[in-house]
Amino acid sequence: MKRSVLTSFSLAALGAAGLVHAQTSVTLYGTIDTSITYVHHAAGSDNLWALGNSSFGNLSGSRWGIKGAEDLGGGLKAIFQLENGFNPSTGASGQSGRMFGRQAFVGLAADQYGTLTLGRQYDPLIDLVQGITADNYFGSAFATAGDVDNYDNSFRVNNAVKYTTPVWNGLQIAAMYSFGGIAGSTGSQQSYSAAVAYTNGPLALAGGYFFAANSQAVAGVRTDGWTSTSDGTFDGPINAGYASAHSLSIARAAAQYALGPFTFGLGYSNAQYAPDGSSRFFSTQKYNTGQGFLNYQASPAMLLGVGYSYTHANGDTTATYHQVSIGADYNLSKRTDLYLTAAWQHASGETGDGAGGSTPAQASIGSYGYAGTGSQTMVNLGLRHKF
Repeated sequence: MKRSVLTSFSLAALGAAGLVHAQTSVTLYGTIDTSITYVHHAAGSDNLWALGNSSFGNLSGSRWGIKGAEDLGGGLKAIFQLENGFNPSTGASGQSGRMFGRQAFVGLAADQYGTLTLGRQYDPLIDLVQGITADNYFGSAFATAGDVDNYDNSFRVNNAVKYTTPVWNGLQIAAMYSFGGIAGSTGSQQSYSAAVAYTNGPLALAGGYFFAANSQAVAGVRTDGWTSTSDGTFDGPINAGYASAHSLSIARAAAQYALGPFTFGLGYSNAQYAPDGSSRFFSTQKYNTGQGFLNYQASPAMLLGVGYSYTHANGDTTATYHQVSIGADYNLSKRTDLYLTAAWQHASGETGDGAGGSTPAQASIGSYGYAGTGSQTMVNLGLRHKF
C-alpha cells in the first residue's frame, strides 16, 4: 500500500572516531478518495449532486505524506511524519489551507519503551478508539450526527507532546498534552487526552477522554468562535451554535468482536460544550451518543456493513438524532477499491443558534456539514486509490 522512495540505505561518515553507519528509511505515501455524491436536503429543502466533498473524503480523507525513521542504535529510532490533506476535486489544500494540516511531527521510538512525538498530531482517542468503530471501515456516512464527538477524526491538535506505550500482552496506553502557549495563562487554549486499548484474539476494547480549552474569557467581551490548540469539530448546524464554548470534553468507549466473516461493534460517547462569561450560550450542552454496526466479509474482495447511531442532546437545548447507514466496499486490487455508502438521518427538537437562543434541529450527516431540514439522505458512489 505504501511504497518506499528511499528504503534501508546507509549514510556513512568517516571521522576521527572511525566509520559511523545510520540505517535510514523515507517513505512517500498517499490516498486519493472521491465520489459522486447525492444529498437530499443538502441546504434546506434543496438537493445536491456533487463530486467528492472537500478534503474529508468519504471512506478516507485524501492525502499525501512523507514519513521516515533513522536507527540511532540500541533499539532507538528517530521518526518523523509530514502529511498534507487536499481536495481531489479542486486540488486545494484541506485543514484551512495548511501545508501539512493532517500531521506534522518528529519523535523518538523504541520497541521496549514506546514512542514520544512532538508536533501537530491526532489525539489518543483517534489512535486507540477510532480504529474499532464503523468509521474506520465506512467513513463519514457512518459517523455521529454532526461529528459532535470527533468520531470522524475531524480535528488534530497543535503544539502536542504525545507518549504511546508498547503493546503489553494486548494492552496499550497513550497520553497527550498540548501547550496553549499563552503567557500568564497556562490553561488557555490547552488540550489533553488519554486512552487505553486492549486486544485479545477476536475481541477489542478501547476507551479514553479528551479535553480542549478555548481562549480565556475576557470580561464584557463575547467570544465569536473557537480558538484552541485543537481545531474543534464545528462542521455544521448541529453544534455550530456552540463554537464559543469555554471548553470541549469528550469521553468515548468502544468494543468490537470478530466471529468468522462477521464483525460486531458497539460504541458510546459523551461530548460536553461548556460555556463561560464570554460564550454566546449559557448552559453546558451535552451530547450522548450510542452506536452499533455489523460488517460482513462476503468475499475476500467484498465488505458489506450496516450501522445505527442515536444522539440525544440536553442541557442548553434538547435535540434527538437517529441515523441508519449502509455500505459496500469492493477491492479491485490491493490498492484500489470501489464503494457505495448511504445514510439517512432524522432530527427533532431544538439546538443552539449561537446567539443565546434556539432554533429547530436540522439533520446533518457526519462531518460533511450540509444543513438539511428535519431529515437528510446521502448516497456516495466512490473510488479510492492508495499508493
